[in-house]
Order: sequence, then structure tokens, then C-alpha cells
Amino acid sequence: MNILQSRIYRIIVPKFIRKKIVAKMLRASVLEYYAKLSEPLSDEVEKVLEYLRNRPVVMFPDYFQDEYVEDAVEVLDDKGLDLRYVMFDGRRLYFKKRWSKKRIRKSFNELIKEQDSRCPHCYEAKNFKVETGDVLADIGAAEGILALSVVEKASRIILFESNKEWLEPLNATFGPWKDKVVIVNKFVSDVTDAKCTTLDDYFGVDEKLSFLKIDVEGAEANLLNGCKRILQQCKPLKVAICTYHKPEDEHEFTRCLTEYGFETSHSDGFVLLFTDRKIKAPFLRRGLIRAIRH
Repeated sequence: MNILQSRIYRIIVPKFIRKKIVAKMLRASVLEYYAKLSEPLSDEVEKVLEYLRNRPVVMFPDYFQDEYVEDAVEVLDDKGLDLRYVMFDGRRLYFKKRWSKKRIRKSFNELIKEQDSRCPHCYEAKNFKVETGDVLADIGAAEGILALSVVEKASRIILFESNKEWLEPLNATFGPWKDKVVIVNKFVSDVTDAKCTTLDDYFGVDEKLSFLKIDVEGAEANLLNGCKRILQQCKPLKVAICTYHKPEDEHEFTRCLTEYGFETSHSDGFVLLFTDRKIKAPFLRRGLIRAIRH
């Protein structure tokens, strides 16, 4: 398809139909790729393929997600703040002002899937949790659901979120805990300027960070380059870092964190990043690495 044909296609074919077409093509490519492999497949991969043979493409190709029903999510209105929220663990989780109730229901349904221990995107695990008294840096906080789930346990929480639209809902969500929750409207990277900060520059040498949650949409490598001092000096420290945005991230981050003396493990299952039109074989990526140094 040349440039002109591509433009005509995008004009004529609605976006939601284009997404379905791309998803179907990806599904076929994944099944074909693994069917042609000569070596035996792991049970985890076989489980994903079984799901894809019977279901459409989704980010977390596993039957557990069928337990979550979008329509069951109740979205409530806060008239005083002119914001909408959903109750989560008995606490209010607010969303962007411009979002419709339908979009909030869809978003929250995806968020609680991610909190399921069977999901490859779940930050915590049985022996890998935010503990009482921990200092949590939630980098790429978005709506802040992880921080909200541990807000009573943590002694201090620092939320880094670069999207200004999230500031109002974050302030509303964490208003009851403003004495120990700080919201930072900056990118976290390997440079410090008006819009960005490194973790090493933001936190002083005496800061006792104990848990880093990192989900920065593919900029994780730059972030790690900007927190070398923290990775070297902070003990004990847990790091939950997403590895599905780029194909090389799992290997590179494992190597990096191992060199700093961390014990690493990956989450169970796989992520299928079907929104990435350039994704190539082997298609399936680990959701995140959990690293710990005592």
C-alpha cells in the first residue's frame, strides 16, 4: 500500500474497524509463527496460543480476564469537585475531567485486571509487596491505583506523572493523605531540566527509598541511567519495572539490575502489545521484572 492508498484507506475506513483489522492480522501472525517453530513450546506459551485460538487479540491473552465485566463498574459523580470517581478498596479513585463514564468504566476495568496476581502487569507478588513503613516512588503514576492500594501502609509516597490532566484527579484521590503523598508533574529520565528530572537529582543522598514502581511508556532505560546512585546505594530496595514496551527491555534490565546486586524475577504470563503496529516475532513479551536487594 503506497502513501496515497494509505491516506484513502484511513479516510474511508473508521478507526475502530482499522483496529479490528490490525488485531486480526496480528492474531494470525502470532499463531502462524509459533506453529512453524520446531522446538517444543513452554506451557506458558501454549496457554497463550490456546487463548488466541478461541478469543480475539487482547493485551493480556489469558482466560482470567474474562472474569472482569466492564458494565459492572459503577462510576460516581463528585459534584463539588466536578470530577468522576470509582470506589476502590473503599477509597475514591478519581479520573480525568473530560473522560465520559463509559471511558472510565473501560479504564477501571483494565486497571483492576492489572492488579490481579495472575496478570503479567501486576507489580506486586506474594513475596514482593509494598510493606508497612515503606517509601514508594510511583513513576508513571497516571491515576495512581497502585499507590492508593498501599496508601495506608506506606510512610511516604512520591507520585511522578508528566501528564497535567492527571494532576487534578490525583490531588482529589490523595487529598485525605496529603501529609504523606507528594505529586510531581515531571518526566523522569536521565536529564534534569524544566520538564524532566532524574531520580538521583530529585532525591537526596539520605532519602530511604524502599520501592520503585516504573512504568514510563518505553522510557525506562533512560530512567535507569538517571538513578545509578539510588540503584547502587539504597538498601533494602525493591524495583518493579515494565519490560513490554520494547523487545530488548527484559534482557537489558535484568542485566542492569543484576549488576547492581539485585535478585530478579519476571512476572508470570505474557503481554501481547497489539497496539504496536511494528511489533515483530516472537511477539510475546514479559510484563515486568521484579527486582529485590536486601
